[in-house]
Amino acid sequence: MSEESSGETGELILSVRNLSITRSGEDVLEDISIDIRRGEFVGLVGPNGSGKTTLILAILGLLKPQKGDVLVFGHEPASRKNLGMVGWVPQAATQLPNNIHITVRELIKLGSLNQDNYLWGFLSQEKMERIETALEMVGLTDIGDVDVSRLSGGQLQRAVIGRALASESEFILLDEPLVGVDRASRNSLLKLLDDLCHNHGKTIVMVSHDLAAVTQATHRIVYLEGGIQYDGPTEGLPDLSALANLRGIENVHSENSLLKISRNLVEKGGE
Repeated sequence: MSEESSGETGELILSVRNLSITRSGEDVLEDISIDIRRGEFVGLVGPNGSGKTTLILAILGLLKPQKGDVLVFGHEPASRKNLGMVGWVPQAATQLPNNIHITVRELIKLGSLNQDNYLWGFLSQEKMERIETALEMVGLTDIGDVDVSRLSGGQLQRAVIGRALASESEFILLDEPLVGVDRASRNSLLKLLDDLCHNHGKTIVMVSHDLAAVTQATHRIVYLEGGIQYDGPTEGLPDLSALANLRGIENVHSENSLLKISRNLVEKGGE
């Protein structure tokens, strides 16, 4: 991987070293190491059960590894020294109850509430300005006073990202942000994320099953399945056939596979 594509000249935001995690008796992550630096937009991909969610939970400090280390901004996850610097936007973040009626601005305002001010709802001028800045960054200033129930899927996804930005998050983790978003809104959202990295110094890891969208938008792809099968610039991602080979999946129509099937049938017939 080139220095430019890996971001090796930027500030180290995430450092994972020799990480292994077992869940329900199964090895989900096996001895993985990864560095992510400021300004990178990283797509985290892989099949169901490949360990993507497990890795995110370890970064958030919600899962403890059996082996290895995770450092976020040079400290253990969820420590006081990086509190508020990591924004987590789960897929369920856009699934608001039908009986909740709040405006876009009020939703984003939730990102500024903490243990010191949530009981009284008082926000300093600085925090109020941060809310307006977050609204502007996600392109929702004109509809700040609109009820979130009236938003499209893409607009709502922007709003929950704005909520993370209002918390001063420098490192944003997104879980399937493109689900339920139409084509035009999807492209707009991906441009927003790219802009946050390039022009605002944010660092983003996006978990997605939409490999086509990931390859069009992210700077770097990490393909995970137990271990890291690929980690490099987006343009270097192997094609689908090569990815299948990495996973040990053979083309059932290939000559070698047909020969193996024939041999198996012959052997079974001779039993």
